[in-house]
Amino acid sequence: MLLLLPPSETKRDGGDHSALDLSRLSYQRLTASRAAALDATSALALDPDAMAAALRLGPTQRGELERNRSLAHSPVMEAIDRYTGVLYDALDAATLSPTARSLARSSVVIHSALFGLLGAGDPIPAYRLSHDSRLPGLKLRSLWSASIAAELERHDGLILDLRSEAYVALGPVPVRAESYFLRVVAAGVDGQKRAINHFNKKGKGEFVRALLEARQDHADAVSLIEWARSCGIRLTLGAPGELELEVEQVFAAKR
Repeated sequence: MLLLLPPSETKRDGGDHSALDLSRLSYQRLTASRAAALDATSALALDPDAMAAALRLGPTQRGELERNRSLAHSPVMEAIDRYTGVLYDALDAATLSPTARSLARSSVVIHSALFGLLGAGDPIPAYRLSHDSRLPGLKLRSLWSASIAAELERHDGLILDLRSEAYVALGPVPVRAESYFLRVVAAGVDGQKRAINHFNKKGKGEFVRALLEARQDHADAVSLIEWARSCGIRLTLGAPGELELEVEQVFAAKR
């Protein structure tokens, strides 16, 4: 089972005293692409105004630029702890049981615009780069799409894609049985199910947390759906290649 998560714009500061070491990251075939993205980001960081424009940062966000200026020597922490925001707050990795956290390290992968695919336990620094960031001489889609798709193709068994569609474009999952995009929906007052946007992140985070704490590695969608039903989670087959996670409309309206 592979759970493919999006990254987050927001990151937690701090970490241990070691610095970034590309040889310690999962998916070593991506090392050359990671080095290219790091070099382009570091070069852009030499011009704060150009970087602010490329990353679409306003005056109050200029502190984000320092993260990119110090990538080579910033402290690192596990990727699943580095990211914050709605999805990662709901996942709350710091409070996972030891067994659930071990399962996360073997089954959760995070798609970063800077590093490509990251294992949950990969040590990374804080940084700022998005799927649509403009780096000098480097297009992120050209850099990542084929190589990430190739890495995902090598995975056997169930792949559940929880990324936003923007990150899907930076590396699509293989089109095959047991490869699914997770769509979060809510039933309206008319009973019709509709996709939700910002609020789907909390639903995804809580779903991944429940799945990890159940400590089961599902081989296929049938097993996953049966487990969800036993927990009161409304997970069903949707359109071809999709699973639908239904949440309460009131749940979405609270955030």
